[in-house]
Amino acid sequence: MIQITKNWYEILRPEFEKEYFKKLQAWLNDEYSKYNIFPPYNQIFNALNRVKYNDVKVVIIGQDPYHEIGQAMGMSFSVPEGIVLPPSLKNIYKEIEDEFGITCNKSGDLTRWAVQGVLLLNAVLTVREGQANSHKGKGWENITAEIIKKLNERTDPVIFLLWGKNAKEFESLITNKNHFVLKSAHPSPLSAYNGFFGNGHFKKCNEILISLNKRPIMWE
Repeated sequence: MIQITKNWYEILRPEFEKEYFKKLQAWLNDEYSKYNIFPPYNQIFNALNRVKYNDVKVVIIGQDPYHEIGQAMGMSFSVPEGIVLPPSLKNIYKEIEDEFGITCNKSGDLTRWAVQGVLLLNAVLTVREGQANSHKGKGWENITAEIIKKLNERTDPVIFLLWGKNAKEFESLITNKNHFVLKSAHPSPLSAYNGFFGNGHFKKCNEILISLNKRPIMWE
């Protein structure tokens, strides 16, 4: 079984009982038995396992996991300690440093954000080695959409950071006026200079949190 905390399991149980998810799980078992699939099976729901539903303050939606050995750890944009920073994460750090005039932690492990209430959610939660988007359209997007819908139901505000076309496709699910949506280009080197750099999202996030009497995120 895929490992997920009771907190999120109870919230998503109806999805896990649907036929599409049973087919997805059977297909994943086959994929993991035949190919190098990332992240490790026990880390697929790492993003959810790091922050409880009621503790989510900020959601950052990524595309799919990094597809090279040792990179993916079940949280969007995050890589384990000691792994070279991928280009998108380098650009995220650059934007943070420019906004706050600080130097970011050299580690790419963003667990330090997750434990503060940042849900680092990919649209697709698994990938085959060396093949970006190889698990797209297999059913993961239904789970991601359900997570966003459940967060949308909260009266307690959530800040959604939608970077790039894929993330913005989920905007229509965020209908509750209590929540905040910040949009820009993706931090990838292909698009970062088209609106990601200078978006001010990290400072804006903290300003919103402070206005809500919540502790701001330490983005270092």
